[in-house]
Amino acid sequence: MSFFPGKDPTAGDAHACEAIERVIVPRTSDLGGFFVRRALPSSQRRMVGPFIFFDHMGPTEFRAGQGIDVRPHPHIGLATVTYLFAGEIMHRDSLGSVAAIQPGAVNWMSAGRGIAHSERTAPDHRVAGEPLHGLQCWVALPAAAEEGAPAFVHHDAGELPVETGEGKTVRVVAGRFLGMTAPVATGWETLMADATLAAGASLPLDADTEERALYIVSGEIEIAGDRFEAGRLLVFRPGDRITVTAATSARVAVVGGAAMDGPRHIWWNFVSSRKERIDQAKADWKAGRFEAVPGETEFIPLPE
Repeated sequence: MSFFPGKDPTAGDAHACEAIERVIVPRTSDLGGFFVRRALPSSQRRMVGPFIFFDHMGPTEFRAGQGIDVRPHPHIGLATVTYLFAGEIMHRDSLGSVAAIQPGAVNWMSAGRGIAHSERTAPDHRVAGEPLHGLQCWVALPAAAEEGAPAFVHHDAGELPVETGEGKTVRVVAGRFLGMTAPVATGWETLMADATLAAGASLPLDADTEERALYIVSGEIEIAGDRFEAGRLLVFRPGDRITVTAATSARVAVVGGAAMDGPRHIWWNFVSSRKERIDQAKADWKAGRFEAVPGETEFIPLPE
């Protein structure tokens, strides 16, 4: 993992430029032609608000007969957030939830004390092949809710608030942004928004959210004279108003929230404020004590 500082500003508001605390270049993994870029956790920054895991999947184009097949696997102490720009993923979990997530919709699965789920391309979506592009994130649960009951919520694209105008379209996935509030109940102050910007369009980021970051999905943006390319996570210092301007047509994701109530341990698919709880989850998955996902016979074994 390397650090990309951007070039020194040649114009603009120096105070706004100083609001950029860190620029993270994600690690990239090639999963057989399907690229995943992981921005969090990083040696540079473990969390932004409750976001402890941030993956950018694709974009890729599956050929006929292909798709993703993520076998059942466990989680504790976190909520998974799946948000797509293109394609479809079929979600199944040990609560019996079955939901096809499509672009602009959101799956919010709270693991609590324990849940298992699978993510696959449905058979009818493999016939001709299709693209897949999106984000998968984890948000840590408040310490008091880590052992709560698992839950699953799906919101279609039409249920999430959207604002269009002045060269931009902004959809609020979680929390409050630009005067819009998403319907997702998060349990902790959380912000997630998806914005597409025409070249020259601006996106304001106010200082109301304690910890904020912006991931550049595509295109290039400028902040106070600095220009940043796609595949960068910009982490901002708290307390400053920032304006993002699209240098080209661009798509960005805004994430953040209040600082978490203490550090978190993370191992494989488990997150907890207590290391011994992760050890217990390891033993539980290995011994088959998690609830099974109905309709699934496979599973991902505990890494050795």
